[in-house]
Amino acid sequence: MSPTQRPSPNGPTTEQLLEALEDDDNSGFCLACGEQAYGVEPDARRYECEECGARKVYGAEECLIMCG
Repeated sequence: MSPTQRPSPNGPTTEQLLEALEDDDNSGFCLACGEQAYGVEPDARRYECEECGARKVYGAEECLIMCG
């Protein structure tokens, strides 16, 4: 996957995922709306998005594993 590819149409780019992993701040991403979420476990799956309400928030590490 190239640095600008997205694992899902509204998800983060590979570059955004790697940045989140480097920051080590327990962030994740909503695969429905693309919003970055904070305070989620690295292996989070299907957490509720505070922005859109979808249960599609995944931890950054989980996103990388699923889509990498």
